[in-house]
Amino acid sequence: MARKEYRELEANITAAGLRFGIALSRFNEEIGDGLLSGATDELAKLGAAADDVTLVSVPGALELPLVLQTMAKRGKYDALIALGCVIRGETYHFEVVSNESSRGITEAQLFTGVPIANAVLTVENDDQARVRMVQKGREAAQCAVEMARLLKAVRS
Repeated sequence: MARKEYRELEANITAAGLRFGIALSRFNEEIGDGLLSGATDELAKLGAAADDVTLVSVPGALELPLVLQTMAKRGKYDALIALGCVIRGETYHFEVVSNESSRGITEAQLFTGVPIANAVLTVENDDQARVRMVQKGREAAQCAVEMARLLKAVRS
């Protein structure tokens, strides 16, 4: 079968002119600060203006989906970033928080049509979180920019 020519939408990670919202869980604050540092540094590196980035904080990971959905519904942001960390403890609570925050973030994204980069770490211990925090923040920023650009291209 002959291959047909097609138009491909290529990845674009230029943040200039885009507006971003970041929702940060204050629980496990040191890790959240590392995630935030990675995300904001990467957004700046990709060309986002400081005035185009809004930060809100919430008590914990379970509160992220509601604030993200509310931000998305405002129509003010091209993409959102969820930052937080859930560290396994001795109870089943880890699974509940991990699964429900992830589900809620995914549902908020699908319900509103605004991309949400999920950088809520789910780890076994503090050491694993420290190793991943800055890089995961950077990756979330890259994902948010790429998805915002992609959806603009697909919608046009």
